[in-house]
Amino acid sequence: MKSQVASKEASKAKDKKASSGMALPAGYVPRLKAMFREKVLPAMMKEFSYTNPMQVPRVERIVLNVGMGEAVQNMKLLESAAEELEQITGQKPVLTRSKKAIAGFKLREGVPIGVKVTLRGARMHEFMDRLIAVALPRIRDFRGISPKAFDGRGNYTLGLKEQLTFPEIKYDDIASIHGMDITFVTSAKRNDEAKALLAHLGMPFRAS
Repeated sequence: MKSQVASKEASKAKDKKASSGMALPAGYVPRLKAMFREKVLPAMMKEFSYTNPMQVPRVERIVLNVGMGEAVQNMKLLESAAEELEQITGQKPVLTRSKKAIAGFKLREGVPIGVKVTLRGARMHEFMDRLIAVALPRIRDFRGISPKAFDGRGNYTLGLKEQLTFPEIKYDDIASIHGMDITFVTSAKRNDEAKALLAHLGMPFRAS
């Protein structure tokens, strides 16, 4: 009986691990995490006169969100967006649902209208590294990201116009072109702290 229970628990753990996307090697330290410890931490302490390393803000999580109102009429678009988000992040997305009914848009409460992924830890650092080094430079006439998209609470949201910014997504394989919002949630208390943290990590803010 105990062996059957253990077997079921092991199977559940295996399924959970498989559903969370690509596995990273044991003991692997992402480049940006090492960079934070070796360069960003001392630079931030000097810039803001912190007396304790724990005062230095960190990136806590990154949330990618795709909203698709047209999915109400065509669920295949939402399924395609979910597959693409999993390709981009290596993690299985969750559905987002409408919070209220809107008669003018024929939208009922609780209907799936988007997908999102919340990244933490090593996978978060890996995604941020690829975004900065590979994806953003692929944008046509790219001159940097806006420095004005902070919310006053240490969070920054970057809007992308199309998923093709990521090299994992091929034009011939997509059902439709759509954008996404990428939110960087930090432990910073002010916009200037959050901006400095992201800039030290390589986020290419434009001058103004």
